Amino acid sequence: MKETPLSNCERRFLLRAIEEKKRLDGRQTYDYRSIRVSFGTDYGCCVVELGKTRVLGQVSCELVSPKLNRATEGILFFNLELSQMAAPAFEPGRQSDLLVKLNRLLERCLRNSKCIDTESLCVVAGEKVWQIRVDLHLLNHDGNIIDAASIAAIVALCHFRRPDVSVQGDEVTLYAPEERDPVPLSIHHMPICVSFAFFQQGMYLLVDPNEREERVMDGLLVIAMNKHREICTIQSSGGIMLLKDQVLRCSKIAGVKVAEITELIQKALENDQKVRKEGGKFGFAESIANQRITAFKMEKAPIDTSDVEEKAEEIIAEAEPPPEVIAEPVLWTPGTAQIGEGVENTWGVLEDSEKEGEDEGGSDEAVLPDDVKMDTAEVSNIGSQDAPIVLSDSEEEEMIILEPDKNPKKIRTQIVSAKQEKAPSKKPARKRKKKRIVN
Repeated sequence: MKETPLSNCERRFLLRAIEEKKRLDGRQTYDYRSIRVSFGTDYGCCVVELGKTRVLGQVSCELVSPKLNRATEGILFFNLELSQMAAPAFEPGRQSDLLVKLNRLLERCLRNSKCIDTESLCVVAGEKVWQIRVDLHLLNHDGNIIDAASIAAIVALCHFRRPDVSVQGDEVTLYAPEERDPVPLSIHHMPICVSFAFFQQGMYLLVDPNEREERVMDGLLVIAMNKHREICTIQSSGGIMLLKDQVLRCSKIAGVKVAEITELIQKALENDQKVRKEGGKFGFAESIANQRITAFKMEKAPIDTSDVEEKAEEIIAEAEPPPEVIAEPVLWTPGTAQIGEGVENTWGVLEDSEKEGEDEGGSDEAVLPDDVKMDTAEVSNIGSQDAPIVLSDSEEEEMIILEPDKNPKKIRTQIVSAKQEKAPSKKPARKRKKKRIVN
């Protein structure tokens, strides 16, 4: 897991806020984030939201051969996955130290605490037992993964139902849910992890740290406890020295938090079971809030359409009748017709803007420097003979303006390039010299 380190400014800001007993999300020192539990359509599927940290839990079962040293006990298997979907810092395809530590802590919390009766999972001693597999997927990481994962695991186990079986001699019959009702697991107690973050070598304490608070903490204490105040496991990491009074203080806080979380889980399970029995709607789609933009359903508003026809008739009767106007066609020429007065023909009529443009253009053409002007008569005589016309591909070309209204034979020319004036074609230059000699 490669996390981008916090800058010194961010680190000082967080530590300063913790010293003043202020948290970024507005909580108090010992407050937990809001917990929300939603169940899927199938048994054993749930999503737990601890603030913005989300964990998906899914339980599955399979008939397998038991272990040799425990022939009459079932098998429990826990697997937690950290994908890049939850946080970009998680590396796919390899088990990081954080993932190994979290998996071991879950096994100690749930399997070693004997919260599930593994002997009730035995079908045939030494031959067939149930293997219960709990898969946990981290959907979003905002700190305190272990608490959210432990809640998701115990909720999924409590919600799960395994198929019913019967044994007759050596034959084991597995019944589908339609044939027999599935059987819930035998759960003795519900252990839940509570995390405590320490700062400034144990001077300051926070419950349920978020992702940014975990980056600046000096140590972490995790206590797994049930509602009977029985400690199932305890783990300290970070290399800080804790006093006995600090540990006892954390255990008392954990007892209160675990009791509240256990009550919330039981209410959620009871509500889901009640909805399933009554035949109501259940599943992840039904748990989405209607106010969100991602809602899949919309409440229908009742509309009374009983007196629509009567109201429509009243509106038509009160309305004024439309004027009766019959258009007479106008025949201009044989084979054509016009209905109505039409619009005046504006073909060939120039608009005001176009007239102004022409006037400005005419004024520009009239004023030319002396060195650029040429006699119109000379140009007309030049063009009358069979002299070849040289066309240039360059951008500096002559611009010829035709004025058919005044004199179609006369052409005004405006030479743009001074170079072309100095070097005209050879034949027209000779004719100019002859004319000047005669004059």
